[in-house]
Parts: sequence; C-alpha cells; structure tokens
Amino acid sequence: MKTNIGVFFGGRSVEHEVAVISAVQAMNAIDTQKYDITPIYITKNGEMYHSPEMLNISEFKNIPALLEKSKNVTMVKQGEKFNIVELKKGLFKKVLCSIDIAFPIVHGTNCEDGSLTGWFELLGIPYVSCDVLSAAVGMDKAVFKYVLQKADVPVLDCVQFYAKEYVANSDKYIAKIEKQFSYPLIVKPANLGSSVGISKANDKDELITAIKDAMNYASKILVEPAVTSLRELNCSVVGDTDSCKTSVIEEPVMSDEILSYKDKYQGGGKGAKGAKSGGSKGSGMASLYRKIPADISDKIKQDVEEYAKQTFKAIGANGVVRIDFLYDTENDKVYVNEINTIPGSLSFYLWEPKGVKYSELLDKLIELGFKRARVRENLQFSFDTNILDNDMSFGTKGSKM
Repeated sequence: MKTNIGVFFGGRSVEHEVAVISAVQAMNAIDTQKYDITPIYITKNGEMYHSPEMLNISEFKNIPALLEKSKNVTMVKQGEKFNIVELKKGLFKKVLCSIDIAFPIVHGTNCEDGSLTGWFELLGIPYVSCDVLSAAVGMDKAVFKYVLQKADVPVLDCVQFYAKEYVANSDKYIAKIEKQFSYPLIVKPANLGSSVGISKANDKDELITAIKDAMNYASKILVEPAVTSLRELNCSVVGDTDSCKTSVIEEPVMSDEILSYKDKYQGGGKGAKGAKSGGSKGSGMASLYRKIPADISDKIKQDVEEYAKQTFKAIGANGVVRIDFLYDTENDKVYVNEINTIPGSLSFYLWEPKGVKYSELLDKLIELGFKRARVRENLQFSFDTNILDNDMSFGTKGSKM
C-alpha cells in the first residue's frame, strides 16, 4: 500500500512563486511507485486548493483559471485519519482522501517560519522539515545570530531594531550603527529570505535609504558590517539532531555585490558567468549560476562543513536545510550568514554531485518525518487530572492553586 504525501506549498509570502516552483519540482521527482501525491496549494490569502493538475508548472501561469477547476479544501483530523475535505456549502463535507504525512514546501514569512508546522503539530500529523522552534529561530536572522554565538559558531555582529523605534528616533539608531561599525554596511529585514529587501550602504544617505526599503518588508531590521573581500558559499545539511551529513559546497555567482533575488531565481543578472545548474525558466534555485564544487582550500572546506553541522544541531533542525556562508578572503575566514530551513529546490542540486538522486533525497526527508513522529509518540504531552471535577468555584478572579 502506498504512502500518501500531502504536499503543502505556496502561502502568504513574498516568496510565494518560488515555493510553487520548488514544490512542483519535488512532486515530479517523488517515487510514484512508493508514494501517492496530494498537492495542496495555499493561495496568497491563505485559502487551500487541490487539483491533480497542480503537478504541471504551466498550470500556474493562470492561477485564477487553475483555481476554477480545483477544489477548495482543508485538512481535518477525524479519529486516526488526516482527511483532506472539500469545503462547500451543506452539512456534509466530502472527504477527498486521507494523507499519511504532510510535506511543506514553502518559503519565507507566514510559512517557513514555523506557522504551517505549528498547525501540523496541533493536529498531530507527521510532517517533513524543521519543527516550530527551529523554523522560527532560522527565520529570524537576529535571533539566529544570538543562538549561534552561544554555540561558538562564527557570525558577524549586528545592530537590530524595530521599525517603530527607528521612526521615533532615527538619529539615535543611525548614531549607534555608525559608532559600532564602519561603512560599507548591509541592511536586511530580519525575517525574510531570497535576498528580498537586502541592500548595501556605503554612506549615511544610503544607510537611511536602505533602512526605509527594508521596513517595507519587516518590522525588525538588522544592520551588519559588509565583508568587502567577499565570496559567498552554500552548503546543505540533511538529517536530524542524532545524525546529519553535509552536501558538496557551492559558490553562487553574483551579478552585483549582493546575491540578489534575480540571481537566485531568474538565472542571474547582466554579465553573470559560471555553470548553470539544472536549468531553464521555472527551475528555481537550480537555475542559479554557480560553481559546484566551490574552488576553495581544504581548510575552508572543512570549516564550512563543520560549521554547517554545528549550526544544524544548534537550532535543532530536521530534514534538509541550506546554510549560507560569507567567506572573507582577505582574512581567510568564514562566517555563517543564514539558514534556509526549507531551501529553494530543496537543495537537490547540491546532493546530486554526491550521487544522491532527488527521489532518494525526498525518501530520506519522508523517513525523517516519520522517525520524529515515532519518537514523539513516546513522549507524554498530557496527564489525567480531576481539576475540572473538583467541587470548586473559581469565579471571575480565579483561584489560587
């Protein structure tokens, strides 16, 4: 009997379209001899739809037309089953199918930050990827830095602040930043990915402009020193806190001083050079120009692999992640920049050079999801109590316990 995989993708995120590409790639790579696939597309306003035609990326060129021939659905736990039911008027809801495990392929805020996995946790369904805590830590760049500092993993220092605080007293924060760091600086929304809202500032005027831009995307802003002699390196990790392995290391090729959204998902900007991994339009992160493996020394390779595994375990990650590094060539030192707890294209292109087929990678992720569910079945999350049976009056002010 096949395992039915519910693939949840899309979502209320600026990385919505990237998630669609990643999900369709994965659904077409899953071993259909072992698994049935139930695609569940989450629109930008949070509604869920299902159609078998969602396995075809071309259907998403006209999303309103796709939704017209799709069913509006939700997931409901009924007994021991996790049913996908059609939402329609009337007393009885039609059960379309039951799924055995949820596979979220979402990127960015309201999705990859643990929001979706929190729903899976509440229902108790096995799921692939990081849990709520590790996903939330991985999404917030400032919190992520603090966790790694405690784990003795090298990261760049930063100044963080909330947009409302900055608007109320911008001179204070500009002065604090300029006192702590020299230009150039990097300004980022604290909880977005895919290079959205990230800018480089070479002076005070550019810093003010960069902060205003970042505030369009997040309420918390992060400013850190720019590495001027920079090469970016990426490494994927697969596993859980019991055991994890690293992929080959890549060096993305940037068209500018910062690896941009266009570099990542639209095949690079003007003048980009390097090997193109995988593909064509609609290839997601696989379309990025990159060097695989990166041309780096054995020392830097060992540092990246070790820091990648330390980072993975420090936040309690699960499944597949991609960790992005800043390589300061002048000082021959690497810093962890950020983690993608559900990376674009699930980083399959970093595992294929190690002989791991995409279908095998997906097998491993599903296996890890079921393993975590088995472990949690042995944990106690509630206990019997007669507190509600006590003949007590709690009143509006409650009662001391």
